[in-house]
Amino acid sequence: MSIKIIATNKKAYHDYFIDETLEAGLVLTGTEVKSLRVGKVNLKESFCRIKDGEVFINNMHVSPYEHGGLENPEPTRMRKLLLHKTEIAKLSRKVDEKGLSLVPTKIYFKEGRAKLEIGLARGKKLHDKRETLKRKEADREMAKAIKGRHQE
Repeated sequence: MSIKIIATNKKAYHDYFIDETLEAGLVLTGTEVKSLRVGKVNLKESFCRIKDGEVFINNMHVSPYEHGGLENPEPTRMRKLLLHKTEIAKLSRKVDEKGLSLVPTKIYFKEGRAKLEIGLARGKKLHDKRETLKRKEADREMAKAIKGRHQE
């Protein structure tokens, strides 16, 4: 099973606690798939919504394909995600009950098909973000110290 990661949403991990992740397919046009293959996608400001029993991703910016001509769709259009009804119902319940959000975390190709990883996310407060940054800095310092010892 070959997976080629195209883009990750680092801002999602900075702004949210990701509790659970789920894989979804994407409904795309041909020129959008070609743009994805060359890595011209941005997930930074994107978000997911459940509407009429279907899940959509908004604000995912897929740059127009250079050789696309007139067939290029709008870069930030709303795109449908492919999930089973039971998965959508489960997500809908969790979003309504617990106040969670649906955030795209990464986009990749799996066996030639474009897939999007969605995370059920809880928002972080400012102090949580600072704590996360401190922890990353401490991990970096430890790795540096260990690497320094191995070189001696």
